[in-house]
Amino acid sequence: MAFSELLDQVGSLGRFQVLQTVALVVPIMWVTTQSMLENFSAAVPDHRCWVPLLDNSTAQASVPGALGPEALLAISIPPGPNQGPHQCLRFRQPQWQLLDPNVTATNWSEAATEPCLDGWVYDRSTFTSTVVAEWDLVCDSQALRPMSQSIYLAGVLVGAAVCGHTSDRFGRRLVLTWSYLQLAVAVMEWTSAQARPLVMTLNSLGFSFGQVLMGAVAYGVRDWALLQLVVSVPFFLCFVYSWWLAESARWLLITGGLDRGLQELQRVAAINGRRAAGDTLTTEVLLSAMQEELSAGQSPASLGTLLRTPALHLRTCVSSLCWFAFGFTFYGLALDLQAFGSDIFLLQVLIGVVDIPAKIGTLLLLRCLGRRPLHAASLVLAGLCILANTLVPHEMGTLRSALAMLGLGGVGAAFTCMTIYTAELFPTVLRMTAVGLAQMAARGGAILGPPVWLLGIHGPSLPLLVYGTVPVLCGLAALLLPETQSLPLPDTIQDVQNQALRKAAHRTPGCPVLKSTQF
Repeated sequence: MAFSELLDQVGSLGRFQVLQTVALVVPIMWVTTQSMLENFSAAVPDHRCWVPLLDNSTAQASVPGALGPEALLAISIPPGPNQGPHQCLRFRQPQWQLLDPNVTATNWSEAATEPCLDGWVYDRSTFTSTVVAEWDLVCDSQALRPMSQSIYLAGVLVGAAVCGHTSDRFGRRLVLTWSYLQLAVAVMEWTSAQARPLVMTLNSLGFSFGQVLMGAVAYGVRDWALLQLVVSVPFFLCFVYSWWLAESARWLLITGGLDRGLQELQRVAAINGRRAAGDTLTTEVLLSAMQEELSAGQSPASLGTLLRTPALHLRTCVSSLCWFAFGFTFYGLALDLQAFGSDIFLLQVLIGVVDIPAKIGTLLLLRCLGRRPLHAASLVLAGLCILANTLVPHEMGTLRSALAMLGLGGVGAAFTCMTIYTAELFPTVLRMTAVGLAQMAARGGAILGPPVWLLGIHGPSLPLLVYGTVPVLCGLAALLLPETQSLPLPDTIQDVQNQALRKAAHRTPGCPVLKSTQF
């Protein structure tokens, strides 16, 4: 394509691309901490009802004899389902008869209990403060916690819907300054087809590093308000340097901004040490080199175009399904770490650690297997690992954890594939709109994912059955997409249609051991 030749002239993988990638990976890491924040800021600490004999010094002074805390707890709080103190009930009156060694702990009636009318007492050994403890989001109010997660993810969904289309109309940098939802794809338009998978994998690794960062920061900051501040302040720095980021020259040229596009190309040439090559570029050169793309780029393009155009309709539907499966599975599992173990800090870090080799391995396999088969295989593998856990007894905790981590690793590999694949499937004039639609689908899945755990009241394996089936089915649907390996990024809808006509002649090359950057 014409733009790829212009990009080679000013440098398609140089100092500018390195700086641009680093500048985008940093906010990706902090965006990830925002997504995972409620695992810690809204963690549910152990709790019990407030009772006078344990929590009121005046009442304690009237207790006959020298009764210890355990004895006072036994006569004040009934046992719960896990044989520990009940978290939502207390005795109306102290059950002194339970102190008799000949009386069993079950020698009481439900009529003797009442809800926690005076509030709760929380275990603050792990977290000094969480939103759950501050606003008593437990017992009858426990549904408010997942509701807050859904509200947050719904806000991200709206942002994905608005910002994807807006960035196609008004530019990548302007929208990026106010929102980092599309930043993972913005850098793609400044790289060549050979370097594209490497750059996009580095961007997706930002999410993995963000997972590790979240676990480390939360381990050091145990107060929810301070934790929220710590993971939010870095965005001020990102806001400041976002004005340095280059606007997509490809988008500027396609949408008629020739003068600004020329300035950006010359700027990139200077940063990459090719100032002389940049000085040879003129408006006339750009018009001559991109005459076909410029004429095609003037036609209006919108979300409706993605659905009406035959060459784009199937790509839009299937890619949206795959992004839905990612959001549904990943957020359904990752936003409830307390369901997998007591050390949620370690679990959070392990999610990121497992994600890193999964994504690097995906990068190495993209050259051998191509986009389509690896994309499908990663989703199917993730689903099968989750489904396998339905057959493993709960007593085999190590095996269940290993399968869960392997499944999340498959989801991470699928994310890398989808990030690269989605951007290659759609033309420049519609790319960010398509990415915004994909993110809408992912966030829609994320909103629907966490409530699936409520199905556990009907059967303990039912949530995992749902979480595993969705990625398997969507992975099989991904086989309907065309292969895009080694193809240049399409600039116009006509380019996509031309690729569709040539796809029968496209063959995946071999897999040499060396030259691993030739993707």
